[in-house]
Amino acid sequence: MFDLIVIGGGVSGLSAAMYGGRLGLKTLLIGEIMGGVMNFAHVVENYPGVETTTGVELAEKFRNHASKYSVEFKEEKVESVDKISNGFTFKTSSAAYEGKTVVFATGSDVKKLGASGEKEFEGKGVHYCALCDGPIYQDKVVAVVGGSDGAAKEALLLTEYASKVYIINRGDSMRAESHNIQKLLSNPKITIIAKTCIAEIKGDKLVKSVLLDRAYNGKKELKLDAVFVYVGRVPASQLAASLGVKLSEKGEVITDKSSQTNVAGVFAAGDVSNSSFKQIIVGAGDGVKAAYSAYMYLKNQGIQHVGDA
Repeated sequence: MFDLIVIGGGVSGLSAAMYGGRLGLKTLLIGEIMGGVMNFAHVVENYPGVETTTGVELAEKFRNHASKYSVEFKEEKVESVDKISNGFTFKTSSAAYEGKTVVFATGSDVKKLGASGEKEFEGKGVHYCALCDGPIYQDKVVAVVGGSDGAAKEALLLTEYASKVYIINRGDSMRAESHNIQKLLSNPKITIIAKTCIAEIKGDKLVKSVLLDRAYNGKKELKLDAVFVYVGRVPASQLAASLGVKLSEKGEVITDKSSQTNVAGVFAAGDVSNSSFKQIIVGAGDGVKAAYSAYMYLKNQGIQHVGDA
């Protein structure tokens, strides 16, 4: 029986596990990929105290820090969670674990574009990670779909490989940080197509073009070798919901200022929660807060934990 089980190996999960161990809680972190989506951040320039690094390097630092304390790591996928008399039980394909408290730091999944041809060409010109698949398109023409800061970063990374990068944004303007917008505007490889959506992705064995819902340079068909979709993410909140945890209209886990959910002993942190600002630094803070709240919950309920021994 663990004092704290953290589900999710991303920034929030690693931060929660680190702080749980630091507080003397017998802590287990279960996550499919240690570092989570942080691993796919090519350049990180907005983490206070670290002027520039890569997502992989930062993820390794988080993991190493958590490992300094009595934290166990299991690289597995949690398939189900149930309430038991003295806590919760979690089942993976190979084992079962019990914990007195839980922090859901399950993050989010990529949101699909929903355009005709998207599913057909996934992995054949339709992608969701420039860091993973961008190198395939050396000297090719590609497009990024989206208007967020994340979409801007994807486009900037793709300029290291592609000869031309279009940004297809349904909005009037990009919603990126001003620093990244300036980078977009000054890069000769990038062209922004605003107020436009992709109606269809076309090709044979691989993507060849997209059909736009409005003409660009007099034509609705745009020749492309690849489409990188970055239109947002969907909270991975299904496990939390199975315990009766309340979700927002967006599917986010609803938490109070202490990261507590409506279910006693259940906390949430990071992108899966209803935090209004999704950033690495915010996720780290959320994870620390959730672990501390779990510690205080055990203390206030008079539930003995390892730190009491």
